[in-house]
Amino acid sequence: GTVLVMLQFALRRQQMPVEETFELLRDTALERGYQDWLRSRARLEKTLFVLVWITIIVAHILSLVFNLNGNILVRNPFLRLFSVSMFSAVILSVTYGIVYVCRSLSIMVDAFCCDVVGKISLEDVAHTWNLTQAMLRRASTAVENCLLALFLLLVFTLPTLLMDGGILVTRKATLATLIADSLVTCAILYVLLLAAMISEKCARVPALINAIEFGHGTRLERQHIVDYVTSSAAGFYVFDMRLTTARVVKFMYVWCLVVMAVLTRFSVRR
Repeated sequence: GTVLVMLQFALRRQQMPVEETFELLRDTALERGYQDWLRSRARLEKTLFVLVWITIIVAHILSLVFNLNGNILVRNPFLRLFSVSMFSAVILSVTYGIVYVCRSLSIMVDAFCCDVVGKISLEDVAHTWNLTQAMLRRASTAVENCLLALFLLLVFTLPTLLMDGGILVTRKATLATLIADSLVTCAILYVLLLAAMISEKCARVPALINAIEFGHGTRLERQHIVDYVTSSAAGFYVFDMRLTTARVVKFMYVWCLVVMAVLTRFSVRR
């Protein structure tokens, strides 16, 4: 999974430099005046990801100290600890990068809604929405390969996570692995739901514009803006597919059912 994430990240850097997207998001935040809001949220999420990585390392150190993995053949435990540290650092770093992009886009949509409530003109509403949806498409395209790699990693991690949980019921041989897999799974789920939340926010923008009164004689023009925003179908796109919360939750529900059914049949045969 780590190799897949690194390959996808390198491929995306050649096609569309990710650094340009980060700089563009920072410049937009500075221009529209929500850089402090973005900086505080980014600092909080960075701290959480660092704590997750430290927890993974501490769990593996404790497993080596107390010999919780004594039933597993490990010739060099320090090499295993080093590999786990590096691989988890790569995955969490890429995940945090996508979280930063998604958080920037989410705050950008919130800033647009605040501007609409602040009674800007309808011409400014249309112009600002054009810039917002263009930024949404550019940023989502820049990280879609990495997000797909993380999604595939989540798909293959979930069955092993459930198997480790079943083994942990009888012995503590997989405690460190279970903790690491659980934290990585939660981090990837977080970034998927955060990306889907952007599409949900964009879907509620037409109702907000329709509820604001922009002055006498602007009802028809306001309706044109509402229809335009609705037909634009802005949101977070992954390979031209609009990512929504319903799709993420539905997939995880179906995949958990499939994995549980396969594991149950496998345990009955044994």
